[in-house]
Amino acid sequence: MKKLIVLGGRGIGMIAASVAQDLGTYEMLGFLNDFVPVGDTVGVYKKHKVIGTSKDVAKFLDDEDIYFFIGYIGMKNEKEVFEKISNLNIPRSRFATLIHPTAIIPRGYCSIGNGVLISPLAQLSPDTTIEDNCILLPNSFLGHDSTMKRFSHITANSVVGGNVTLGRGAHIGTNATIRENVNIGEFAIVGSGSVVLKDVPSNSIFIGNPARLLKRK
Repeated sequence: MKKLIVLGGRGIGMIAASVAQDLGTYEMLGFLNDFVPVGDTVGVYKKHKVIGTSKDVAKFLDDEDIYFFIGYIGMKNEKEVFEKISNLNIPRSRFATLIHPTAIIPRGYCSIGNGVLISPLAQLSPDTTIEDNCILLPNSFLGHDSTMKRFSHITANSVVGGNVTLGRGAHIGTNATIRENVNIGEFAIVGSGSVVLKDVPSNSIFIGNPARLLKRK
């Protein structure tokens, strides 16, 4: 059985741990967390130990049976966190891809990268491309011929139409709808419940129905 370490904490980190448990192919070793003290636990009911910080990645890389999942989402300083993660130098082959058995995937019709989380009941259409370290939360939908760039996120119950590109680190909030043929810029945020009818520039926050610019970051 492979060993799994999750970088992160409650929320996405625990979703990843639960999906890994349902898959039955990973032994959960614990969390690397830069804020919760080593030795404390993460989780309310099922508890997992914090076994180090992100600086400890290098020592765990020595064990080739250990895989990593990065459970960061909704980041406030996206560019800085993106660079921090990139500088950990985790090889692509050591990222754990966690796809829940209830996710709807047209096998052979999609490209799914490493370190991807596809949560329960999430659905992909044919000819979708998901790059490394992307996250799809429960009941999310990605339309045909759409692309998720690295570290982009689609949260629960959101619908992304066909021919859409989500830039690096883009975040689609809960219950949002993205119409077809639009681009979401890198590190952009679409607010919960928003309906996006046109392109969203990089480093911006769009909210509402129809979604409009709230501010630039």
